[in-house]
Amino acid sequence: MSDTLTSAGQLSGTRTISIAHSPDSDDAFMFYGLATNKIRVPGFKFTHTLCDIETLNKRAMDEAFFDITAVSFHAYPYIQENYTLMSCGGSVGEGYGPMVVSSRPMTTDDLKKIKIAVPGTMTTAYLALKIFNPEIETEVVPFDQIIPEIQAGRFEAGLIIHEGQLTYATSGLRKVIDLGVWWREQTGLVLPLGGNAVRRSLGAETLHTVTQALRDSIQHGLDNREQGLEYAMQFARDLDVNLANRFVSMYVNERTLSYGADGQEAIRRLLALGHERGIIPIAPKVDFVD
Repeated sequence: MSDTLTSAGQLSGTRTISIAHSPDSDDAFMFYGLATNKIRVPGFKFTHTLCDIETLNKRAMDEAFFDITAVSFHAYPYIQENYTLMSCGGSVGEGYGPMVVSSRPMTTDDLKKIKIAVPGTMTTAYLALKIFNPEIETEVVPFDQIIPEIQAGRFEAGLIIHEGQLTYATSGLRKVIDLGVWWREQTGLVLPLGGNAVRRSLGAETLHTVTQALRDSIQHGLDNREQGLEYAMQFARDLDVNLANRFVSMYVNERTLSYGADGQEAIRRLLALGHERGIIPIAPKVDFVD
């Protein structure tokens, strides 16, 4: 899909806000209201760029490229000087999350003996895996190629994100560990995976305005679920309507409107633990725009 332009009107003084998110059904559902002009903000227009999350992580670190960008929480400490986090728009695993799957029966101890395909070293899935066991050896593979690479025999196991969490069994693969389940057992908290970061230089008033615009867009999708799902289906790789609805429900819900105090604590705990374990070299400083 080419970049989508939405606008509150080509008025003099209109401020353009660039948004980037991944081409996934849950992100598409969140931004449905803004991308289809159902949500308008006087004085602002929004441009939408779709890109895989690991590329967005790197762009945010290298250039502060977009005004609003989806970002893995693992990447946030690297961009925290230029970006703050929106208090809405996050993907949170409520006792579920990224998982390691394999082509044969395997225990978690077996994972130390093989190389695991991972979707990127800046993904939160990778951070959670390394917190789980820092000895695991990994190799980066595009997220949508991990299951095919396992099926082809080039890897015995892989760390899957996005829709693969629902489709791995139909591909003949087995679950070794669900990191969202493990994280909840360890901490009692949800597993925060990704959020939306916004450039601090926009200024306090604009930060609040665009954050509210995204919250309104999420609410519009939840209130108009059928239309939101129809829009999101064009990004639902290998999912039928029922599975797409299930996937969107996993990652776009009341938590997406607001992390809540425990959700914000989960983000801080995850990043602090990553720093303590030496996985994240930068001390995280997490703050939010309400």
